[in-house]
This record gives sequence, structure tokens and C-alpha cells, in this order.
Amino acid sequence: MGWSIERVKRLFSRRRQAAPSRFSELERKLGYCFANSDILVEALTHRSTLGELKPGEPGITYERLEFLGDSVLALVTTDFLLRNFPEENEGQLTQKKSLLVSQTVLTKKAEAIGLKDHVILSENAFRGGVHGQDSIQTAVLEAVIGGIYLDGGLEEARRFIEETILDEVDVTLEHSDHINYKSHLQEYTQRKFRTYPRYRIRSTTGPEHDKIFLVEVRAGHGLLGRGRGKSKKDAEQMAAKEALKELRRVHN
Repeated sequence: MGWSIERVKRLFSRRRQAAPSRFSELERKLGYCFANSDILVEALTHRSTLGELKPGEPGITYERLEFLGDSVLALVTTDFLLRNFPEENEGQLTQKKSLLVSQTVLTKKAEAIGLKDHVILSENAFRGGVHGQDSIQTAVLEAVIGGIYLDGGLEEARRFIEETILDEVDVTLEHSDHINYKSHLQEYTQRKFRTYPRYRIRSTTGPEHDKIFLVEVRAGHGLLGRGRGKSKKDAEQMAAKEALKELRRVHN
């Protein structure tokens, strides 16, 4: 359901004492108990809360921890793939990595944990259901990873990632929903046309918290495809998917 910042303030006027009971369910699902509960609060706090702070109140958001968590996730995933797929080359490993850390996969993992029920938002964002957006759930999951790294170190972060995100690698890699169309399009255009695809945002529509991106992809001077999505990455994937479908129809 998400948590508005006002609700959090009412419940946690003494946050350090109250936080353990507030987050016990989430920590149980994470399989990790934070020694410093402030780090977990930061990992769950959306930037919309900044507009509701009173003068002098410190503002925090998950964005710095998301930045850290993204790097930790990339490192652990890369190391995992090198150890578990020793016969594969750099290109094959790169493709596997991009699938495993894609927004589609991370959103499903975040939903399994129930992270959206714990995101801290402004009143307006709370009512607008921002916490249920794929991009927000993914960002919060990466922030939690960054938080676990800060609170417990690399090995705790590694354990969480391997048990939560890399737990069903074979199933994830085989599932068609996780196909990296951008990677396939790049290989195709290199092979057929000796050039790389270029992506460009053509328009954005909708309110700030629920934007829809329209992206087109070109190679050389030709338009290959267009795609829409709730994030730039998703729109690019859809554009690449359309481009591959059309190219294979024409050239195969």
C-alpha cells in the first residue's frame, strides 16, 4: 500500500525506537536485519517527500543508495556469471548480465518481496499509486541492496543478491519475457549493415509520476522502429523489438 511521509512522521516521532517493529516484516522477507534502521528508512524514501518537509528538516531520498546498489548488483552479478559460466565469452556474459539486472526481472523480484508496500512517499504520490510503478520498485530494490552493503558489507549484499535475484538464473535466462531486444538488434545491424542502432526520445506524455516515453530507433538514415514504455529503457526495448520484427520480415 505504500507509506505517506505524514503517516511515517506520526508513527515514528521516535524513529530509532519504533523502526524495528515497523520494518520487522520487511526485514524478514529480505532475510536481513539492519543494525542501523536509518539506512533502511533512507532506502525506502521517495524524492516526492522533499516537498513536504518543513524548513530545516533534513531531506533524504533513496537515490544515492540506488546509485550504490546498482554498482554492487553489477559487481556481484558479473562475478556470479564468471564463476558459473566459465565457457562463455564476454559477449554472452554481457547479454546474460543485462537480462538478470533488467527492470523486468528486478520488478518481479521487488514484487515478490512486497517492497511497494513499504515505500515512503508524499501524500500526493501516495494517493497516485507511485509506489506501484515498475521503475520505482526497481529503484527501491537497488537502494535496499546499497543499504545492505553499507550496513553489513559486501558479503551480506552478495548473499542477498544471490538468494533473491540470482536464485533462478536458468529459468530467468530462458524466459521469453526477458529477451534483450536491444542487444539482439545491435548484433543484427552490425552483421547486416555494419552500423549501430541509435535511439532517440520522440515525446513524453502523461503526468510527472506516470510518464509514457515514445522512442524511435534508427540505423544509418533509416527508421527501424518505434516503441512506448513507462521508462526510457522499456521504450527502447519495445522499439528494438519492433525493429527486429520488421527487419526479419524484409531481409529473411
